[in-house]
Amino acid sequence: MYSLNQQVLRTDPAGVPLEWIGYQEAVKLHCLSEVCATFGRMLYHIHGGTNAVTGRQSRITIHAILATRADGALYDRVFRDYIPPLSNRALFRRDAHLCLYCGDSFPTNHLSRDHVTPLSRGGRDEWTNSVTACKRCNNRKAGRTPEEAGLGLLAIPFAPNHAEYIYLKGRRILADQMEFLKAHFPRTSPLCMRDS
Repeated sequence: MYSLNQQVLRTDPAGVPLEWIGYQEAVKLHCLSEVCATFGRMLYHIHGGTNAVTGRQSRITIHAILATRADGALYDRVFRDYIPPLSNRALFRRDAHLCLYCGDSFPTNHLSRDHVTPLSRGGRDEWTNSVTACKRCNNRKAGRTPEEAGLGLLAIPFAPNHAEYIYLKGRRILADQMEFLKAHFPRTSPLCMRDS
């Protein structure tokens, strides 16, 4: 059995990853008969109340991956010109907590978001213009381009697709959840080679 903090991967009926949900939302979806299928390992059993007539206690089994009925509003949000929101947590995870200038690995509190083309020079705060940088390299670069600062960029910044973004937002991703997500990554995704 897993801790109730273990996230559940919610998909559409065709198995396209939609979002991470907690156990409460998973139970709600089961109770509303919104779950079409379950995949992956069993995470936990949730026990409910006791039926006054039958004397039996309700119990719901939650699996790592739940395929749910179509949700039009969620579909619109996910698939119509969707660009995942940029956050430092997701950015640092995209770049594997490496400074993309010096190549060293750092804890989160020693990292910062750097704009390849500085905002002061017309750059945008978006995935394709943002990289993880240690504070030392970011200060060295300042308001210049990497070339002007004499810094090489070790990887080209990219905007993740929705499945990649779900991976970036996940916590303690289980092996079966990771395998499921990787099936939806582009073949050339730098994230394909990672474990959870």
